[in-house]
Amino acid sequence: MPKKAGTEKWKKKRRQEYLEMKQYRYYIFCEGQQTEPNYFLGFKKLIEENPIYKDMVLIEIEPCQAETMRVIGMAEDYVKKNEIQKGQVWCVYDKDSFPAEHFNGVEERANSLNRINPELQYHAAWSNECIEFWFLLHFAYYTANNHRTEYISFLNTKFKELGIGKYQKNMNDIFTILMEYGNPKLAIRYAKRIIKDGAGKTPTEIAPGTKVYELVEEMVKYLPEEFKYKFIDDVKNYL
Repeated sequence: MPKKAGTEKWKKKRRQEYLEMKQYRYYIFCEGQQTEPNYFLGFKKLIEENPIYKDMVLIEIEPCQAETMRVIGMAEDYVKKNEIQKGQVWCVYDKDSFPAEHFNGVEERANSLNRINPELQYHAAWSNECIEFWFLLHFAYYTANNHRTEYISFLNTKFKELGIGKYQKNMNDIFTILMEYGNPKLAIRYAKRIIKDGAGKTPTEIAPGTKVYELVEEMVKYLPEEFKYKFIDDVKNYL
């Protein structure tokens, strides 16, 4: 028993030392087990290969296999368990068929938590109704409030046109495909326009819509310059 307690104490100390090295910290909690984590792992991999930021940026991605309010609940539990006091906590989740009060409730809860500690801020990177809408915006400006099957059908057609097979959930290379064959720069611009047009509305009322672009913009700050231009115009002045 004493040996185990000593090991846990050592691990905790090593983690604390590791965290203190990181100036920028991101904790990403994804509703899905694979689709969203796979996408953001693309950013994480490139950032960890960037000699400028690899020792300064911490990115932890947690698949939750949970919906809306449970995602932010799991994020809160993780923060408490690991005694996290600084960084950005991002909840990535879909509307699907969940009740409006649950979908809207994540942003409301995040705003409430953000008043507690200015150095630890929660963010809601929602998609109404699914992450595929964010993927779709890499290829077209789209405002029709359709079921997720329509968005997947659109992606299937586009992938076929590009000669890259068929869109499937849980694709390991979705980040690379969207960056190389799509237009992330336009996706950000389109998503922002939709959110601006929905000013004053709740997340449920902005249909379709997504705030995933906000997390993407954070990740882009630390990409190697040869990849940044895919997402932004003014690479040299972006941070």
